[in-house]
Amino acid sequence: MEEKLIVSSSPHIRDDNSVSKVMGDVVIALIPATLGAVYFFRTRAAILILVAVITAVLAEAAIQKLRKQPVTVSDMSAVVTGLLIALNLSPAVSWWLPAIGSVFAIVVVKQIFGGLGKNFMNPALAARILLTLSWTERMTEWVSPGVDMVSAATPLSFVKGEVAVPAGAPSLFDAFIGNIGGCMGETSALLLLIGGAYLVYRKVISIHIPAVYIGTVALLTLLNSGFNVEYMAYHVVSGGLMIGAIYMATDYASSPLTTEGKVIYAVGCGVLTATIRIFGGYAEGVGFSILLMNVATPLIDRYTAPAIYGEVKKQNA
Repeated sequence: MEEKLIVSSSPHIRDDNSVSKVMGDVVIALIPATLGAVYFFRTRAAILILVAVITAVLAEAAIQKLRKQPVTVSDMSAVVTGLLIALNLSPAVSWWLPAIGSVFAIVVVKQIFGGLGKNFMNPALAARILLTLSWTERMTEWVSPGVDMVSAATPLSFVKGEVAVPAGAPSLFDAFIGNIGGCMGETSALLLLIGGAYLVYRKVISIHIPAVYIGTVALLTLLNSGFNVEYMAYHVVSGGLMIGAIYMATDYASSPLTTEGKVIYAVGCGVLTATIRIFGGYAEGVGFSILLMNVATPLIDRYTAPAIYGEVKKQNA
């Protein structure tokens, strides 16, 4: 019997993973933080989450219909985007802010650039920055957990310009579990870490970006404070570091491909975040840092791409 050698292009190793499975895992990982947001900020949080998610799904379906493309809302990527937008908002914002954010994230950042996997920056994070720059006062109006919605400062505002945690600041324990003012989904480092552990276990994300990003911020804030461990821990568990490092900096389309590239990218995110927090006029720096490194990702990929097997380096003339 004559045998034939079948030659085909890569990839040669496949698995049964799919976009919907990956996005489903991300939704599952975000459930603890979502339930925490509803527990701490009550009905208001639930309404904003529903508005953001429903708007994101409808926006994706509408733009794909207008462009005469297959409607892909069943892959759950729009659900993830809407959920992340909601969790990055203060529970005090008006309902139309998450709606605007979801439309911008899906239509402008995602679909105009070609759809899923072709966006050059994280859509949810881009939406948060747009809303923050456009409606700064509304986006930085923080309230304490509970039904009364009393105005409250975020933990990072207490340590801004300081090298130690001042008296009167929320306890480190409250900051860790989420019993503080801030964005709905970023207040509880504990719940975000639980979801992050699930994503690593499911191999949806690698540990490199979150670990190096958080570690870089920890190291720089520790050095800035003269090795004040409490101050360093406050920076690690407060603000958007956990949700940014675990759920947004790891976005497949806007983060580097190689392990070396991921480490460089994560160090860059950490250095920028610590610099903005310590020296900038803004108490938080995660969003701007990740978006800046998203833009740098193609350059990082270019210089960290492995050599092709059998490739011969060009000789200078």
